[in-house]
Formats: sequence, structure tokens, C-alpha cells
Amino acid sequence: MQFWLLKSEPSEYSWQEMEKEKVAKWDGVCNYQAQSYMRAMKLGDSAFFYHTGKEKVIFGIIEVFKEYYRVNGSKFGLVDVKFSKPLSNQVTLSDIKRNPLLKNMAILKQPRLSVSPVSEAEWNEIIRMSEC
Repeated sequence: MQFWLLKSEPSEYSWQEMEKEKVAKWDGVCNYQAQSYMRAMKLGDSAFFYHTGKEKVIFGIIEVFKEYYRVNGSKFGLVDVKFSKPLSNQVTLSDIKRNPLLKNMAILKQPRLSVSPVSEAEWNEIIRMSEC
């Protein structure tokens, strides 16, 4: 299993909408690096759902429900994700920046990417932080 972080502007698609709808198409990703990461996603992989913009916070966990595909000959593809669960406590970007165990996270190295990998150690640390 691989782990990911998927970012969304709350005005485009929010955690509250994800929680309500349960399944969503993760589309609108036009960056080639992010598209490459989406192609690497496998059924059942877990991802953090992160709000960009003013909030900058991880709300919960979603799961890859359908692997990468394209629609109607589109240049860019998408994955389908499904709601898994909220974090016990939200983890902010500030929390991540303050934690030396997370200093190499892709969100800190390439902050503009809307899809990025998360190592298993980083995943476990964020889960631990959310339980404090």
C-alpha cells in the first residue's frame, strides 16, 4: 500500500462535501508531476485530504476507489476516491512544519503540487499527531 496527500481548495471541493458524497472524482489536476503520482495510485491506497487556501489543514483520510483513467480523450486523467474517516484531530501545515520527523515531506518541498506521496513513516507520524 502507498500513501498520498491530496489537496483541494475548499471552495472547489471541501472535506464536508467528501464526507457527504462518500465517493468523488479527483480531477482537475493539470500538473504533470501530480498526474504521474495519480497514475501510480493503486486501488485501496490511502490519502490525506488536505484543504489549501487559508485553512492549510489535513481533515481526514480518503481511499483510492478507482485507479487512474481518462474521460473522452482528455489530456489529463483522474482517480476516484472514497471517504474513509476523519482524523481525530486536524493536523495543520504549521504542525507539520514544526515536526522534525516531517521535514522532508513533499508538501514542504513542493508546496504547489496538489497530489504528492507520503512515506509510511510520515503517514504514521501524522496519524500519531492527530491522536494527541
